[in-house]
Amino acid sequence: MAYTTIDLFAGAGGLTAGFWLARDSAGNELFDPVFAVEHDQAAAATYKANFGIHVHDGDIEFMDSKVYPEADVIIGGPPCQGFSPLGRDRDPDSRTALNGLWEHFLRAVLEVRPRAFVIENVPQFQRSGQFNELLHRMATDPFLSQFGYAYGVLNAADYGVPQTRRRGIFMATRDRTVPWPPPPTHGDAPMFEQPYCTVRDAISDLPAEPTTGEPTTAEDGSQDLHIRRNPRDISLQRYRAIPPGGNRFDLQRARPDITPACWLNKPTGTTDVMGRMWWDRPGPTIRTEFFKPEKGRYLHPEHDRPITHREAARLQSFPDTFVFEGSKIEIARQIGNAVPPVLAREIAMHLTRILE
Repeated sequence: MAYTTIDLFAGAGGLTAGFWLARDSAGNELFDPVFAVEHDQAAAATYKANFGIHVHDGDIEFMDSKVYPEADVIIGGPPCQGFSPLGRDRDPDSRTALNGLWEHFLRAVLEVRPRAFVIENVPQFQRSGQFNELLHRMATDPFLSQFGYAYGVLNAADYGVPQTRRRGIFMATRDRTVPWPPPPTHGDAPMFEQPYCTVRDAISDLPAEPTTGEPTTAEDGSQDLHIRRNPRDISLQRYRAIPPGGNRFDLQRARPDITPACWLNKPTGTTDVMGRMWWDRPGPTIRTEFFKPEKGRYLHPEHDRPITHREAARLQSFPDTFVFEGSKIEIARQIGNAVPPVLAREIAMHLTRILE
């Protein structure tokens, strides 16, 4: 009998996909999604298309908590922009609103009274005053105080994702202690049975040239996300100047004549901007604008172009059978915001061991 799950702030369903991938030794599903909440319409459509369950596609703040069905486990990732360094330029009111959304997650826990729950967020959340308030609630609320819990920052690459991505995970189980962390499955040291998954492992079989400029879906339901941009000639020249593993500083040295003035006038800074990936390492963190090399290390390891939506989805560990709904901008946002399903699967397996 599978554990039932509710996914809050579900996005496209990366967490649910990973929990659905969790199997016992006989190949049986360990978790069964029954309900989700996601306010973004395109992401909600993606979730429903892949899991076929009811999705409340509105704001959780204005939702009657009594509509939640019974469930064994609640999972979810309250929006993280208010805590992330990338959100530091937001106005104070919007940051406060985003920071407080985890409270609606706890409201659902108190209504549903599950056996366990898992909160995913950026690492900075666990160093915030809001997180201290969460811990205070865990200690003082009559129901929440029944839970054992543990938390920490996990690197997705340590669990088989072909991407270096650090996420803060909080896991709580009723009347159980929570050993931490989930045992890593991949690494370079001899103690690991499997080496890190690399960019080569994830995308080397895809065609060198993208196939189309827009997402397309065939009659059999398969989706083509290996889509191209149409860069200007000067952008192509800049791409060609970046060696394997290189970045904007290589561009400045090789071709100062085509380097943007803002970079020429800034001799220091991140080494990921206009960066080219390495074939034989895990990829960088895939964010929502992975199709823009000026935003990070998003140039293909070999070809003079940014990675495609399909390549980004694979680096996030989504299977090709996972269908995304929406425009190419909306799909990119869903891919970049998702929890890598393979990381979520290992979290689910760890939770199963505790519950059983």
